[in-house]
Amino acid sequence: MRTSTLTCLGLSAVALLASSCAPTDTSETDEARPSLARQCFNVQQVTNFRQGRPDQVFLRVGRNDVYELNGAGGCHSIDFATRLAILPDLGGIGGSRLCTTDWARLVTPGNTSPAETCRVRISRKLTAEEIEAIPAAHRP
Repeated sequence: MRTSTLTCLGLSAVALLASSCAPTDTSETDEARPSLARQCFNVQQVTNFRQGRPDQVFLRVGRNDVYELNGAGGCHSIDFATRLAILPDLGGIGGSRLCTTDWARLVTPGNTSPAETCRVRISRKLTAEEIEAIPAAHRP
């Protein structure tokens, strides 16, 4: 009985190894599928910002791009801010480049303190249709 168990385990391992070498469809790479590719920008390219929902911030990057950021716990002071600093969460190691799925901190002049900080995640780059669908009051 012990020999048959070892044989079954051995055959299972061989089948698993053979299936991991099976050909896959490589006709589309991440670059060919922009929805899966990480999209990046430099913080110096940000020209405007607006708050959407309490946990949502839109950044205008360059002339035509808009990125959606989602706050961890809400970004309460963004709606009244006229200035904004964006700091990558890596503590400066990653430079000033941010990509989708990265975390960052938004710093605004505070109402009752010198500065208020909000932690955000760069969620996605919006399409032209999505940018047009943002209500005018929230569009950067």
